[in-house]
Amino acid sequence: MVEARQQQSRSQVGGTAAHPGRFRALLGLSLGYFMVLLDTTVLSVAEPDIAQSLGASVGGLQWVVNGYTITLAAFLLSAGAVADRLGAHRVFRYGIAGFGFLSLLTAFAPSVGLLIALRALLGVAAALCIPSSMAMITRLYPEPAARSRALAAWTAISGVGLASGPIIGGALVAFAGWRAVFTVNVPIAVVVLVLVTGSRFAAPMTKRRIDVAAQLLAGVTLALLSGSLIAFGGRDIALATALGVAAIVVAAALVVVERRSDSPVFAPQILRARSVLAGLIAGAAVNFVLTGAIFALPLLLIQSLNLTPIQIGLFLLPLTIPCALNPLLTGQIVARYGPRPPIIGGLALLSVGSAVLTVAVADHFPTLLTAMGLAVTGFGVSFTLPALISAVLSAAPAGTAGSVGGILNAVRQMGATIGVAVMGALIAAQQTDAGGTAAMLTAAIIAALGCCAYVLLTRARRSGLPG
Repeated sequence: MVEARQQQSRSQVGGTAAHPGRFRALLGLSLGYFMVLLDTTVLSVAEPDIAQSLGASVGGLQWVVNGYTITLAAFLLSAGAVADRLGAHRVFRYGIAGFGFLSLLTAFAPSVGLLIALRALLGVAAALCIPSSMAMITRLYPEPAARSRALAAWTAISGVGLASGPIIGGALVAFAGWRAVFTVNVPIAVVVLVLVTGSRFAAPMTKRRIDVAAQLLAGVTLALLSGSLIAFGGRDIALATALGVAAIVVAAALVVVERRSDSPVFAPQILRARSVLAGLIAGAAVNFVLTGAIFALPLLLIQSLNLTPIQIGLFLLPLTIPCALNPLLTGQIVARYGPRPPIIGGLALLSVGSAVLTVAVADHFPTLLTAMGLAVTGFGVSFTLPALISAVLSAAPAGTAGSVGGILNAVRQMGATIGVAVMGALIAAQQTDAGGTAAMLTAAIIAALGCCAYVLLTRARRSGLPG
């Protein structure tokens, strides 16, 4: 009897190791993340149709993409704290419901301006979903090995969004136009809400404060920086300079606010760990390359090969398929050897793949070379991200899983936003294959720098320094 009570008590600590409905919950959480990622990749093949339908320029398309990632990054900074304070299960459901409803509205956007505004609101809803889902997984799977496998499954299922996005998007655009790519989110949101309904999925709440001022300043900083890069790509040097200076001023104000805050967004106890800092740098590098490439490649393929949306989706499959299939293997590697080897190896592959794509773009996309570059890049992403999530969550101080998850994903989206802005600006500024070559070369350099930073920071930690 005493042993049975002890087992029951252990099952209740941290989120029930023997939770009877946790597979159902994991499926729902994974589908929610799938929907968020699908909304990113499904839009890539719709870019030409949006440009033609609404008269959007390259800069306008950058804002359609970055309107989503800017608000996603900004609100992710506090969404983790919101999940900790209000309960991850409740925040996740609100986010999913809002995402489905806003997706339906977005499908009827009559202009580029309104499309950008609705995409920005979708980013807010997505921000509520991601750290809350990570916090729920941490609670449902408190055992490190089981959590690594659960996170790998979460990443694999959601990675199908990356793999299927270009194909689904290409088919929808071909048969019904770009507006159809948003309606697909509505039935997915309904299924997710059904899977995670029930009091048994409830998570504890804390009394963490939310620093609204810091969140807003971070969002404004990122928006100004993106605007500066986009203006530079459009050769409006005066506007680019003004926005860049404004970004620096607002960033300085953010630093002041953070230092004076009783509940800073970038909590010192979280960032003090070298493993967390290394993970944030690596996460930003991965999303810079991945999102920047997914934005840039369709534009370059249209320019060089005049492909249709479905053909673009098929062309990108070597990049996206590994993101769906490989995370399960990565989870096994992490469970056995730890997260460091796949993170370092994945970042190295990401750099090599981007370098191969640099040569492919310069040579007008030879099929074999392009497929090789895309596949190596895809395997780099799929080795890095599941291991990265596991490493950062494992290093999170007690009671901060939601906050750490929010910061990690916010930094990743900052990397994505800057990736789209930088690579898009290089393409827009030159309007030739040289712009695409410069964009992919920049991605290769960023991935290499991220790999070096991760090696150095984690090596210092492993040699005995505090971290």
